[in-house]
Amino acid sequence: MTAETQLPQATGSCCSPSGSCHDSAGTDAGRTGVTTVYQVTGMTCGHCEGAVSEEISALEGVTSVKAVASTGQVTVVSQGPLTDEAVRAAVDEAGYELVGRA
Repeated sequence: MTAETQLPQATGSCCSPSGSCHDSAGTDAGRTGVTTVYQVTGMTCGHCEGAVSEEISALEGVTSVKAVASTGQVTVVSQGPLTDEAVRAAVDEAGYELVGRA
């Protein structure tokens, strides 16, 4: 699934004005599991969404990640509950800050 995010160019952003330099993982409505929405600060563009999605997707049990820079919300579907510490470490590795659950 390809998603194109249309956001204004932020100062210092590495992306094109359309914010489409990186695809974010889409949600997969056909899968069941635990859905958790997190609030992340610092995302400004599609590249940011992709970086956060990539790191969280690497966590064991994660089946889907959808990051939205304009709201700062990251929706994660996983086979079971994830620890906030694991998600925080993944978000930190991507270079952003996990505020908490939305």
